[in-house]
Amino acid sequence: MTPADSPRILLLGAGHANLLAVRALRDGIPRARITLIDAAAQASYSGMFPGHIAGHYALDEMRLDLARLAERQRIVFIQGRIAAVEPLARQVSLLDGTTMAYDVAVLDVGSHSAMPEIPGFPEHGIPIKPLDGFNARLGATHAAARAAIIGGGVAGAEIALALHHRGAREVTVIEAGPVVGAALQPRSRRHLMAALGRAGIRVVTDARIAQVQRDAVVLTDGTRIASSLTIGIAGARAHGWMARTLPVDPAGFVRVTPALQVEGHPTLFAAGDCAAIMHAPRPKAGVFAVRQAPVIAANLAAGTSGKPMRRYEPQDDYLKIITLGGRTALADWRGLTLRGAWLWRLKDRIDRRFMASLQG
Repeated sequence: MTPADSPRILLLGAGHANLLAVRALRDGIPRARITLIDAAAQASYSGMFPGHIAGHYALDEMRLDLARLAERQRIVFIQGRIAAVEPLARQVSLLDGTTMAYDVAVLDVGSHSAMPEIPGFPEHGIPIKPLDGFNARLGATHAAARAAIIGGGVAGAEIALALHHRGAREVTVIEAGPVVGAALQPRSRRHLMAALGRAGIRVVTDARIAQVQRDAVVLTDGTRIASSLTIGIAGARAHGWMARTLPVDPAGFVRVTPALQVEGHPTLFAAGDCAAIMHAPRPKAGVFAVRQAPVIAANLAAGTSGKPMRRYEPQDDYLKIITLGGRTALADWRGLTLRGAWLWRLKDRIDRRFMASLQG
């Protein structure tokens, strides 16, 4: 065991909660040996991703260089993929065979959107998450592309509108359920559908996919939807390696207590999409990870000093600002529906301020 004033802290994943907690951890435990581990050299901010696809943001505006962050905050950054977390041994293994011990650690590895149950995906398609992998495969897709979006949630609709604004010739949203934007209230959903209609985006609901091919998505009823770019955004999926050594919910996400401790393992925490908040379940959304950051920072410090843990209580609702391709947006919050260019400007200010807080 290391001395209480110089604990070994592992931040496993460059999710919102871990990144926002770094400064508080460094200030609160100056002598802590803090290491951040992530598979990518840079972290992409999901809130600006539709704007990047639409052409409003350069790649560098929505990405954070993790080595530079580590240097500024006087922590260590290791680029590597996590293979396993052994909470009883308090040890993390990477795919390259490296093992690291910790006194306290927090998982914030997000989720992915691969759909291996669909034949031909992801061989002939691109999961939207992880974002860096998506962006690398998207590359310089030409404006004449025919695009198909598998998943008609808010994110799927945003990406469809962004691709249309980018210049895609045809865009189709394919949704397994009866409506697109099911998480929105009915009035907001109508506005979203109107925006898709104005853009000429085809919407196919109650759809079952038989196969994804190189140039098409084939439905079980025989319908063939031409696509040279098929993107999967059909919900968050848990990383399979977590279930091998950690307690998980039926969807494979790590079960945590109100203090964000992994159940049965008080020196291991989890936050963001990879965590299942058992006392107050919420949808997977970055806004919850942002609110978890100060709780994570406080409880990691408490875990090294024996002080009481803070309890995390997620908000009941949150402001949803949905970009509509161009510099206009739709807002859905507590029964209100708003739309206009001013909402896009508001979201732009919020997103730029968030990135500045990490880059500074």
